[in-house]
Amino acid sequence: MSRVGRLLWLLVLLSGITQAADKVRYCDYPVYPPISWSDGKQVRGLAPSVVKKLFGELGYEVEVVVLGNWKRCLLDAAEGRVDVVLAYSTAQREQSMLFSTVPVLREEVALFINRQRPVTFERLQDLANYRGGLLFGESYGVEFDRMVAQNNNIEWVSDSRQNFGKLIRGRIDFITQERRTGQLYVENLPGAQDIVALPNALSVDYLRVAVSRLSPLATRMPDINAQLQRMVEAGDIERLLNESEVTYRDMINLPENAP
Repeated sequence: MSRVGRLLWLLVLLSGITQAADKVRYCDYPVYPPISWSDGKQVRGLAPSVVKKLFGELGYEVEVVVLGNWKRCLLDAAEGRVDVVLAYSTAQREQSMLFSTVPVLREEVALFINRQRPVTFERLQDLANYRGGLLFGESYGVEFDRMVAQNNNIEWVSDSRQNFGKLIRGRIDFITQERRTGQLYVENLPGAQDIVALPNALSVDYLRVAVSRLSPLATRMPDINAQLQRMVEAGDIERLLNESEVTYRDMINLPENAP
């Protein structure tokens, strides 16, 4: 090999090493199947799968960071301790994060109630008459957040199963939850036969890739949007969602003592 050839080979090798060393810290709070959940060993679901494929195509290795609640994930992204989360865009979050213009998933936020304790819901202010349950850090729009602040009628928890348990026992009147996720919980939760989602959606929003403004990735938002668009057009996100739903149901239906 000539000297020039050896030099080119060395540059290619060094470039590959540098690229492989680039790491994206992605924060997840895995309690939202099929979007994300934990099988006890790792975080699974649509969200981590999309993030790994997206940033893998852009030349990054993804490190999944799991914190104690969703609020912690958002705080760490705002302060630059992690690079990426998947979240709804709000005015407050946009102050510290850049959101993809290409959405990952359309989500419908539904109201889950106990049929033994009916809830009348035609407009948002109707919920002021009831006690609700949310996870720390959840936000469902400016008007909803204002209603919560004005009426102080929300019990905050860190676990969705705890929330649904309280709804089953009648300790709260409603849960706001992405419809797809809530229905998966209800399917497999003992005692949840009376838990139903009201047909009227509380809101419709879009799950997006959110990059900390303090992250080096902030300069790559055009590349992130372009790669997301390619994934949408190729059907990758729909395929990953379907795979996630199947995998979650299979995991839930395993015998209790299965390895």
